[in-house]
Amino acid sequence: MIEIGGFQRVSLIDYPGKVVSIIFTIGCNYRCPFCQNKDLVLRNYKNLRVYTYDEIFQKLDEAKNFIDGVEITGGEPTIWGEELIELIKKLKKYGLIKLDSNGSNPEILEKIIAQKLVDYIAMDIKTKLEEKKYAKAIGLSEEAIKTIFPKVLRSIELIRNSGIDHEFRTTVVPTIVEKSDIIEIANYIKGEKYALQQFEPKTTLNPEFEKIKPYPKEFFEEVCEEIKNLVRCELRV
Repeated sequence: MIEIGGFQRVSLIDYPGKVVSIIFTIGCNYRCPFCQNKDLVLRNYKNLRVYTYDEIFQKLDEAKNFIDGVEITGGEPTIWGEELIELIKKLKKYGLIKLDSNGSNPEILEKIIAQKLVDYIAMDIKTKLEEKKYAKAIGLSEEAIKTIFPKVLRSIELIRNSGIDHEFRTTVVPTIVEKSDIIEIANYIKGEKYALQQFEPKTTLNPEFEKIKPYPKEFFEEVCEEIKNLVRCELRV
């Protein structure tokens, strides 16, 4: 059974144009230094409330008249493998399903796509698609990235060809993501919806990132203008 460490009854902004409840799964295979869900990532149970499925379904039953569906985020939901597929099947009765993923588990994504279990997929592209820089962004060794990086690329292609509504997104963190990185990503995913998200320097997995000043709004507007002919750029700042 998947460990669930958070629940948000209503969100108006996480699924474009829809109202959803959000389930937060515990655990992640990345260690992004700028991550703001560190308790979920590190399985810090003393700071988490772990929900049973019965509790989650009760909350969803109470919210079902106000929501269009459910978003599953984390942590990283796909680390739960087949259990994620079974949970999604149980959640389908509540409407649309959105899945957030870091793209590190294409085997599970492929099964979810093949069975048409979700209605929207959002995949994070952490920085320029190059091994050394990606390893820094996800907080893993250059040795570990040799296994993960091909899976990230595979997930991008699976999602692009899925026929399922989707988006790619990057949290734009100074020292991790530069303008040139965004342009390279946009060229790689040409034609796709690409959301640029503001970094908020608070409660980060690596406390040093709480000292980093985010890029100004003008930076986002400038880079979005520069890539608008490559991707459908959306700013979340």
